[in-house]
Amino acid sequence: MLRGINPLLSPDLLHALRAMGHGDDLVIADANFPATSNAKRVVRLDGISATAALEAILQVMPLDTFVPDPALTMQVVGNPSETPPVVAEFQEIIDRTADNRAEISSLERNEFYLRSMTSFVILQTGETRLYGNIILKKGVIGS
Repeated sequence: MLRGINPLLSPDLLHALRAMGHGDDLVIADANFPATSNAKRVVRLDGISATAALEAILQVMPLDTFVPDPALTMQVVGNPSETPPVVAEFQEIIDRTADNRAEISSLERNEFYLRSMTSFVILQTGETRLYGNIILKKGVIGS
């Protein structure tokens, strides 16, 4: 155990977060997401919700301030303007926890999958709510 580190941040996840550089993407994926087939690296947090993972990660990882959309979710198929409850909760967590309180943007489902394929890591959670997926772009910590 470490002081000041959320216990949800596993050793593998902490390693991935620390190894990421400015501009790298992290995908927090729900339990239905095809993480293994889409990822260069997969870290698993089975049994943990995507929202709990997001909150823990934003306690240690800055969001990018150099892009207009450092947080992206997947659009609802057939209703791209709909905001699923899990996405509304993502926004509340970003507003409360992130150093860069960005508004979440969204991508069409297939665009989201393509973007996830180029991410540094996909974090597969146990999230069972549909559309419980978010891409975060890592920022920098100033001096």
